[in-house]
Amino acid sequence: MFTVCALYQFVKLEDFESFREPLYQLMLELEIKGTILLALEGLNGTVSGTQNNIDQLIEFLNRDGRFDQLEIKFSQSKNLPFKRLKVKLKKEIVTLGVAGINPKESVGTYVSPQHWNELISDPEVVLIDTRNNYEYEIGTFKGAINPSTETFREFPEYTKTNLVQYQGKKIAMFCTGGIRCEKSTAYLKTQGFDTVYHLQGGILKYLEQIDEKESLWTGECFVFDDRVAVKHKLEQGQYDQCHACRYPITDEDKNHSHYEKGVSCPRCHGAKSETQINRYREREKQVQLAKQRGEFHIGDNASQIITKAKQ
Repeated sequence: MFTVCALYQFVKLEDFESFREPLYQLMLELEIKGTILLALEGLNGTVSGTQNNIDQLIEFLNRDGRFDQLEIKFSQSKNLPFKRLKVKLKKEIVTLGVAGINPKESVGTYVSPQHWNELISDPEVVLIDTRNNYEYEIGTFKGAINPSTETFREFPEYTKTNLVQYQGKKIAMFCTGGIRCEKSTAYLKTQGFDTVYHLQGGILKYLEQIDEKESLWTGECFVFDDRVAVKHKLEQGQYDQCHACRYPITDEDKNHSHYEKGVSCPRCHGAKSETQINRYREREKQVQLAKQRGEFHIGDNASQIITKAKQ
């Protein structure tokens, strides 16, 4: 079993550019895979490795002194859910696209998973799912409003055109791990929304801590790794992923005439150029050849590296 660790913290990192290399080298030595984003406003990422090596990564961050309020969530996976290690330098650790939004200065009221059901059962509360459309489609809380956004960057425009009608009401928001809600509730505060709540630790913490019999969650929760989705107790869900458009797919989708493994699914069929389709087919061919050799293929086209799978 591999440990999957989702972590983030909003904290001022003046040296985030120079911090990248020592962090990357440590994770490389520890054989940790996944992605971490660094920006002036903090750190955000999801990584995976052995429990011992993940513990060493957390110890490294704790010794730094600035990461004293890391939001950390652990889950397990039978397979390593990431194929590569990336440490990226960004303008934002979660991209809202609005300058000056600082959750360290003003943010919504945190609500623990244990008190979340009571809050969202209040008929006076407007419940907003801040995630993207495809995430909402495979699972959400009962009664949640879908903003129908394709990226988080669209949320400010959604607020201006749709949420203004709820000004003065109690608004509760949630996302996968909590970080998008830190930004979205901070943004709402700047737009005159006074009573804003969000689920502390996100859906992942809720699914981990709340018994399924008491849960108000329906469906599964999309995660940004090879597990695709998780359910209660953070067990791996039933979804697979289309490797052309990256959307979650079901067994029913795979039986559809528009599904071609590694090339298309009912959602993206007909939306790709012939050049893209040929590239996807060649990539899938290389993936299968790599599997036959006991290796795995990393990258999006046939010219990229084929790496020996570690046992």
